Amino acid sequence: MEYEVRFYYSKSELDKIIDRLKNIKELHSNLKLYEKTIQYNHSNSEYDFYSKDVDGRLRLRISRNELNNKCKLSWKQRLNNTTQDKVNVEVEKEVRINASDVDNLIYIIEKVMHFKVVESYERYRTIFENNDIEIAVDEYPFGICIEIENKSIDKDPSEVVEYWTKVIGLNIKKAYRLSWDDKYEELCHEQGVDCYKEVTFDKVMPEVNNKLL
Repeated sequence: MEYEVRFYYSKSELDKIIDRLKNIKELHSNLKLYEKTIQYNHSNSEYDFYSKDVDGRLRLRISRNELNNKCKLSWKQRLNNTTQDKVNVEVEKEVRINASDVDNLIYIIEKVMHFKVVESYERYRTIFENNDIEIAVDEYPFGICIEIENKSIDKDPSEVVEYWTKVIGLNIKKAYRLSWDDKYEELCHEQGVDCYKEVTFDKVMPEVNNKLL
């Protein structure tokens, strides 16, 4: 199971967020990655990943910077009790793929299995972490997301997430409980902006207005 919470802020808050995390001595950071994620739905409507009964996401993610070129296929699924407590509890399964095989994998998914592309997005991700926690700062075209995810194998995962949320100075009761696509669609509707299936930096986007306190 995956235990995490997310917070969304205005793009203008990026430097403030990065500085706050850099000043936490218990964390070390990795180089920023560019990521492109493609989300698929099952070719058979009987197994619709986006139905309320399933509520899952099949994702192909390509990540790269000057040092790394990575790819993974993942399944993420909300449960009936995902938002029951303060920390989101979700199913997440990942398979690492050799980056040189990405084109062949996409061919198999789309041309052989006939899975349909539902949406895609790009972002930049910077990770701050230690043995207990992974804190990702995600720069989406519409705003900044702070994702706080448990990594500990011997501590209560919910307590770990709550502890580090407080260390960062965030109020866990204000966490956003749904996915990035839910947030994006909400912003589009609220701000009267066209909602795209490909969320990229070269398009007109809505904007998160929350400030980091």
